[in-house]
Amino acid sequence: MHPAPPLGIGEMGPEGYTVDVLSFEPGDTLLLYTDGVIEARDAGGDFYPFETRAAQWSEAGPESLLHHIQRDLLAHTHGRLDDDAALVALRREPDIHRHRHHGRDIHTSGFGHSS
Repeated sequence: MHPAPPLGIGEMGPEGYTVDVLSFEPGDTLLLYTDGVIEARDAGGDFYPFETRAAQWSEAGPESLLHHIQRDLLAHTHGRLDDDAALVALRREPDIHRHRHHGRDIHTSGFGHSS
C-alpha cells in the first residue's frame, strides 16, 4: 500500500497518487472510514486503535461490524467525538449464481401490439 494524504488535501494532483489494486474475493469485507474515526482520542489523548479493534470483528457481518466499532469508538472517547465520523462496510457475497446473467430478464409477452 502507498499511504497518501486524503483526497483534496495538499498540492498533490492525480499524478501524485499511486493506485493500489487489491482483490475483493467472495466473503471479503471492505471497510471505509473517515478521519474522524481514526483521529478520535481518549481523555489521555491516545488515538483510537482502529486497525487492531476492527480486526477483532473481521468475521462479523457488515452491520454487526459497524455496531461493534461504533460502540467501541464511543467507549474509547467516553461518548464524545470532536469530528464527524462515518463508516461503511461492504461484503462481497459468494457467487451462488455463477452461470446466471447479471441484471434482469425482461419478458415481452405481456406487452400488447398495436396495428
